[in-house]
Order: sequence, then structure tokens, then C-alpha cells
Amino acid sequence: IATGVAVIIAPGGGHRELWIDHEGFNVAMYLKERGIASFVLKYRLENANDSEYTVDEHALADMHKAIEIVRSKSQSWNISRNKVGVMGFSAGGELAGLSAMSFEETNRPDFQALIYPGRAHKLAVTENSPPVFLACGANDRADISERLPEIYLEYKRSGIPAELHIYASAGHGFGLRASNKGAMTLWPDQFLSWLEDLKILD
Repeated sequence: IATGVAVIIAPGGGHRELWIDHEGFNVAMYLKERGIASFVLKYRLENANDSEYTVDEHALADMHKAIEIVRSKSQSWNISRNKVGVMGFSAGGELAGLSAMSFEETNRPDFQALIYPGRAHKLAVTENSPPVFLACGANDRADISERLPEIYLEYKRSGIPAELHIYASAGHGFGLRASNKGAMTLWPDQFLSWLEDLKILD
């Protein structure tokens, strides 16, 4: 049931570890079951013990390389080269957002989904930024729950498609879990609907 769409998923974990289940594998399986090729990125961690890595140099390079690899394998993996996007949660959301700000022609994501991205003050619209899907909880930190509406407005004023969801009962780190309840459980379906609205997902 391949749709031609691909998503590279960056889990969160404060750049110390990777919360790879509810912000990685669970999301990948959900998307896979709906015909979206999904790849969970194990990027280098700036804050891990004895780490010599940085987000801007190493983790961002990992995301860009992943985009290049997926795009290079598009024919054999039944993926459309112009439908390769990124999704990130918390620290991974920061990484996904950065990859949509600074890129080469070969590693520009075609769309981005930033789910409660960390260090959101670093994120901004740049020339040729791809469309963005934003989601967070109203009870999250102010640097996320109050910054995401500002990011949405920056995209809107730039004429780049953007969608924002803020869930009243949610905090940080909800991801995709069987135990989730309430409106925040809708974000995966809302993400797919957004892709449909943009004609990325047919």
C-alpha cells in the first residue's frame, strides 16, 4: 500500500538519549500501516556521557545524510523523491526543524512535522523553508507552548503552508502511546490529514 511518502523520525531525549519507542518505533509502525515509508533516526547525541558531538555539526549532519540516503533509494524503496519529509519530537523536533532551515539541494526535506520541539527559539522561517505541521501541549514549557504559535505566524506571513495544534490537557513528551487519552491522541491522524490537504498524500 505504498503511497510514495517517506518520513524520517527523530526521537527526543534531551540530546542525552533516544526515547525511541513512543517517539520512534510506535510512530513508524503507525505510518507504515498507512502506506508511509518510515525511518527512525539514531542521531549522535550532544549531551551523552563523554560526548564530543554537537547538535549543529553532528546530529544535523546525521539528519541531512538520512534524507540523502532515503532519496537516493527512492526507486528501489517505492518512494517519491519529492515526498521525503522529517518529523521530530522534543530534541528530535529541534533537529528536524534545523534540517528545514539549513540544507543543500539534495537534503532539503519536502515537509516537516515538529512535535513539541525543544529549543524552539532556534527555529525560524528561512528561504525555501518547507511546509510545517506543529503540535504541542498547552501545559508544556512556555518556550514550546508559547513559541509554536509564533512560529506558525512566521510561516503564515511568509506564505508557507503551516498548521498548528495545541492540546489543552497535554504536557511534554506524549508522543504516541497506547495510554494516551484525549485530544492529543488525534495528532497522528491530523498529520495525515494535513499531508492530504497539501496533496502530498493522495
